[in-house]
Amino acid sequence: MLLAYIDEIGETGAFVARDDARYKTSPAFGYAGFIVPEGRAREFGAIFQREKAALYKPMIEKAAHPGRWERKGSDIFRAETPQKFPAQLRVFDALVKSVRRLDGQLFYYADEKPIGTPRQTRGDHVDDSAMYTERETHAMHEALNRIARYADSRDENVMVIIDQVNEKARSARLPVMYSHILGRALGFPEMRRIIEPPMHVDSVLSANIQFADWTAACVTRALDYQLLFDSPYRWVCEKKYVGSVRGSFTHESKLHLRGRSIVDLHHSEIFKIERAMFPQAAGQSVAGSIDLSVYRKIRAAAERSRERAGRRT
Repeated sequence: MLLAYIDEIGETGAFVARDDARYKTSPAFGYAGFIVPEGRAREFGAIFQREKAALYKPMIEKAAHPGRWERKGSDIFRAETPQKFPAQLRVFDALVKSVRRLDGQLFYYADEKPIGTPRQTRGDHVDDSAMYTERETHAMHEALNRIARYADSRDENVMVIIDQVNEKARSARLPVMYSHILGRALGFPEMRRIIEPPMHVDSVLSANIQFADWTAACVTRALDYQLLFDSPYRWVCEKKYVGSVRGSFTHESKLHLRGRSIVDLHHSEIFKIERAMFPQAAGQSVAGSIDLSVYRKIRAAAERSRERAGRRT
């Protein structure tokens, strides 16, 4: 049997731009983590705990509850990490290699969000919370579909484990996920590989969920670079920092692009330096491919036009 540990990529809210006062968190939403044979899960957890304890020894020793101390992936993968905290990247890179050595693979599924406020993208009559729930549900369904397909390719069953959420959210999620697994199994037998709806586990109690969070953060930064012209996370896609991620994702991993003329990105393609969304003319550098101030003006004009169109409708 396989164990799939996953956590959220970004968050479900709307996205306008990085410098927007309210809608600036993430241009995509989904799930990421890793999948490992159940007989190797405990071994990897021990490796993770050992590496974490060595890397963050001073912080852990000062913690009120050292055994429950954790470092969030969003704090590891920052714009300044390569210069200020390179050891964190070396440890993450080594942990990815450990996953592969133990016959595991990384995984992600994400949907690109439409650019704009909720009103601009869906209209005044759409409730924000309903839109965000729909986004979360779709991403979870796709993640489960692809995890099941991967398990079937290995002729194994799989248990999906996800970071804990509050009881209200968990109670709302479970029936929807269970219904999806059972309903889709009628036409897609591989869904029977998922033996139960995802189990929620508190990350402070699970080393493997913590690593899923680190993986999700790494993927989040790669998606930021692929989808935003002025992203500060180009370094995530440079081989010298986390090169082991290349070739480590399942073939079922995917970034679903929204309304673009280019194809979706699969497995390790989100870590390419060359960005399909922002092609360069021959001989141009990344910095010289387009003036950033011009890009921002074009984008702002497009958003104003979309907002005016929304008011007319």
